[in-house]
Amino acid sequence: MKVVIIGCGAVGGIVAGYLSNFNYNIQLVCKHREILESIENNGLRIEGIKEHIISYPDVVMDISQINDKPDIVFLATKANDVEEVTKIIVPFLKDDTAVVSLQNGICEDFIAEIIRPDRTIGCVVGWGATLLGPGRVELTSDGEFIVGELDGEVTHRLLIIKSMLEKICQVKISTNIYGALYSKLVINSCITTLGAISGLYLGDMLNINTARTICLHVLSEAVQVARTNQIKLEKIAGKIDPFKFALTSKEINNNFSFSLLKKHLMIQLFGLKYRRLKSSSLQSLERGKLTEIDYLNGYIINKARQFNIPVPVNEKLVTMVKAIEAGKMKSDRENLYQIL
Repeated sequence: MKVVIIGCGAVGGIVAGYLSNFNYNIQLVCKHREILESIENNGLRIEGIKEHIISYPDVVMDISQINDKPDIVFLATKANDVEEVTKIIVPFLKDDTAVVSLQNGICEDFIAEIIRPDRTIGCVVGWGATLLGPGRVELTSDGEFIVGELDGEVTHRLLIIKSMLEKICQVKISTNIYGALYSKLVINSCITTLGAISGLYLGDMLNINTARTICLHVLSEAVQVARTNQIKLEKIAGKIDPFKFALTSKEINNNFSFSLLKKHLMIQLFGLKYRRLKSSSLQSLERGKLTEIDYLNGYIINKARQFNIPVPVNEKLVTMVKAIEAGKMKSDRENLYQIL
């Protein structure tokens, strides 16, 4: 089987490194010459919570350099680049090539519109990674993949993709991949966005009461949007039901209740488990790049506008991230206290 991985950031690097280490026939497309040369000369190095590995995948700079039409493409670019990259790869695909989306946010709709829904595989990446430097990535937290066909069918190619990704971590097949994707989007809209705003690692950030309170408001607005749009949310990490985290009117109007305390404690435990996770949006800002905010909180806002649902906290977060991108603000923990 021919496998192509497009994008060599944190997620693309982890996938390419492990699949190459297990001798899959892969090509890695990396548009940055510095990263490409580092991999060619020193290998692709994966560090972090598991055994460190060095692999030597076949790496090229441009999609046109792919030597055979692939059976599977793992699209690991930033969400901002998905539409453009998907259009570029069309001539280099077979008629039945499966394209697996590894982005934050929900990009499957853009991909399906260009290459057809029956060639598009949704995927939730439930673990954390950080790009340390050219050809060096760190696996910061364990987790799982969730993969699914857009129509909910369990197909043979889905089982093949599952067996491949199991070389990295646990993989689950979902018959409601949109629900799983939206649940992950909700989590990213809390932790990834607040990480960009505060400049903190997840463990430090979720130790702050204000940060946890903001997360609960973001989640509550997103759940209301999901209900109105008839999106059936899946449990996060197989345990956390987003609907049960939505704030009740009593919790909003009362500064203390046992139910609210329980929600805060669960979020704090989540932060403890993934304490080494560094927001991908913060990593983008540190490299002078744009974040994926339009595909996270921006996605919630766009869905909310279709039904005139107020989402003021999500709107505030988008405004602040855009200001940081424009150089009008800096990532700082003090920003948290301006949001509510």
